[in-house]
Amino acid sequence: MTFDGSDDAHDFQGKLFKIILFLEFLMIGIYCFGGDWYVYLLPIWYLENESLQLFGWILLHLSLIWIFIAQLQMKDSWRIGIDEKNKTELVTDGLFQFSRNPIFLGIIIVDIGILLLIPNALSLCIVALSVASIHTQVRLEESFLKKSFGKEYWEYCERVGRWI
Repeated sequence: MTFDGSDDAHDFQGKLFKIILFLEFLMIGIYCFGGDWYVYLLPIWYLENESLQLFGWILLHLSLIWIFIAQLQMKDSWRIGIDEKNKTELVTDGLFQFSRNPIFLGIIIVDIGILLLIPNALSLCIVALSVASIHTQVRLEESFLKKSFGKEYWEYCERVGRWI
């Protein structure tokens, strides 16, 4: 974890990630154990069907495997946040051949899978918050990577898309 509690954009992102994670656990907890409280999350009834739930499970499982593999492929370069103190290598192989941000892509797909499994207003808001937050974090990281790796990172950006 590289967030230090300052008031800059990077640390704001760290706080927002924690809020999103808390909301996800709260929503899942209410869904699983809240009984009558679930109605207060405003279920989206027309998304509640077996086909979408099956698709949600598939997305959820595949994206968790995808994230795990991407984290393994980052090896010692894996960080949560921007680490300006420790120099790491630019990872461009494995899943990073197809996406410059496979972990963040996986997180977005996890959130969409949860929305399809537990369709309600809060899960929809979590997807929106997560996507906006991740897009901001990616841009902060890209700026850092351009400064850190220069031409090597620019060439990588030309070969591989931000998402796919």
